[in-house]
Amino acid sequence: MIEFNKLTVPTQGEKIEIEGDKLKIPDFPIIPCIEGDGIGPDIMRASRRIWDAAVEKAYGGKKKIVWLDIYAGDSAQAKYGEVLPQDTFKAIEHFIVAIKGPLTTPVGGGYRSLNVTLRQKLNLYACVRPVRYFKGVPSPVIHPERMNVVIFRENTEDVYAGIEWRQGSKEATELISYLNKTYNLKIREDSGIGIKPISITGTKQLVRKAIKYALAHNRSSVTMVHKGNIMKYTEGAFRDWGYQLAKEEFADTTISEDELWEKYDGKVPDGVVVIKDRIADSMLQQILTRTAEYDIVATPNLNGDYLSDACAAQVGGLGMAPGANIGDFIG
Repeated sequence: MIEFNKLTVPTQGEKIEIEGDKLKIPDFPIIPCIEGDGIGPDIMRASRRIWDAAVEKAYGGKKKIVWLDIYAGDSAQAKYGEVLPQDTFKAIEHFIVAIKGPLTTPVGGGYRSLNVTLRQKLNLYACVRPVRYFKGVPSPVIHPERMNVVIFRENTEDVYAGIEWRQGSKEATELISYLNKTYNLKIREDSGIGIKPISITGTKQLVRKAIKYALAHNRSSVTMVHKGNIMKYTEGAFRDWGYQLAKEEFADTTISEDELWEKYDGKVPDGVVVIKDRIADSMLQQILTRTAEYDIVATPNLNGDYLSDACAAQVGGLGMAPGANIGDFIG
């Protein structure tokens, strides 16, 4: 049995297992839970009551969630003397599925984002966020019912990788000097510096997951959202690698938007997913003005952060569009 420093595993309940690429859920699964900071404890107390009541209603006591409190942020600092203890990583890795409330990230200083650290260390590379309208919820738009998308946001790279140095620091000064001298650039010497990595690996594993989801759930299209007209070798490459992945691994079940019109006169063949792309700023207005044209969306990290919140606003707010951070199951 796994051992923890300051956690006590419930005597009742079993861990979720993995069979192939599927989860095997026992009748009494142990689910680790991070309450979070700020409003997190209030949200989580209410949410756990709802989830417990829903399971009871559905299964009449034959199934039940067994909660295991784990810690990050302020609660971890109080219990462990650090904001993200090893117990938390071990518990999530061991029990496979965990619930997390909101965690505070200091602005401009302090520690870096705990959310980003969890995603990177556990390789939870996809933030998957379904956004759809529920009748009766107040909305700022006239036709919120037209929104029904699932956003796959890359979770570990882009500017969120946290590779940056403060203005005036030794690292920033050295890097600016090197870039200016070596590549004849004109970066202002009073700049802070950040690096934006986007990889073939990160892109393809995200787009692969988005396409698999679209095929499994009979969805019509996957749209890659990027700013490749300006950032050609990062976000433009995200677009190119996504199309490449579709051709390499899903040639029989996907077609590009160009092929749709050139070969099929705009009529999608049965069982086929259309792969298309949109520039990020255009997509932010199209998701508002041409909402129904979009289905599954795959984006780099920063674009996905903006877009998913914009979509959530159309159906009533962030509380109506929770997301999950997901990786690949490793047995």
